[in-house]
Amino acid sequence: MTKHQETSSGGRSRHGSGKWAWLREILLIVGAALVISFVVKTFFFRAFYIPSGSMEPTLEINDRIFVNLMVPGPFELERGDVVVFRDELDWLGETEEPETNVVQDVLKFVGLVPDPANQHLVKRVVGMPGDVVVCCDADGRVEVNDEPLDESYVAPGAAPSDVPFAVTVPEEKIWVMGDHRNASADSRFHNERGAGFIDLADVEGKASVIAWPVNRLGVIDSHHEVFDAVSAGDPE
Repeated sequence: MTKHQETSSGGRSRHGSGKWAWLREILLIVGAALVISFVVKTFFFRAFYIPSGSMEPTLEINDRIFVNLMVPGPFELERGDVVVFRDELDWLGETEEPETNVVQDVLKFVGLVPDPANQHLVKRVVGMPGDVVVCCDADGRVEVNDEPLDESYVAPGAAPSDVPFAVTVPEEKIWVMGDHRNASADSRFHNERGAGFIDLADVEGKASVIAWPVNRLGVIDSHHEVFDAVSAGDPE
């Protein structure tokens, strides 16, 4: 074998080895990214989308949000928090399962896009366990533990509630309402059939960030100041 032939053979060998090393590095990076995304989705944050206007103006139709899965859990849930919860009480009724492709299935698995097949709702926490929630006072406001609320997050032109109610939130439950009160089938609407209270165990997490569209990118306000004067409830 000539020197030229040896050099050519060695060059091809090194070139092939370089291509494989590059491909292996890409696969490792992709694999690590998928594992990290899966861990984040499972323990920290998960993506959801908003299908209705029940939380306007805080959340608009087709907003993509990220939910903090550590609330409730390591961090406590508070009045005013916007939460995503599983529809264990059949608030939504039957819905058709949407068709998806392989790419969408992979992205859903790692938590980079929401899973539209899951039945979830998003509302604002107004009553915690033991709270007495009443509507309405003489000025048309919701009261929590005899403290009237000035709910700055309610949609302009919407009353705090067109439906009168007076409830005591049971232990391990919450009372939730949409910000667009006259377009939200929330705890008020379902209370008559005994399904108005949401189990804390059904809460997936606290809606923390609007991630899409870009012009709405930002933190979701819990408006805790609205509840600053409310005393603690008395869970039974």
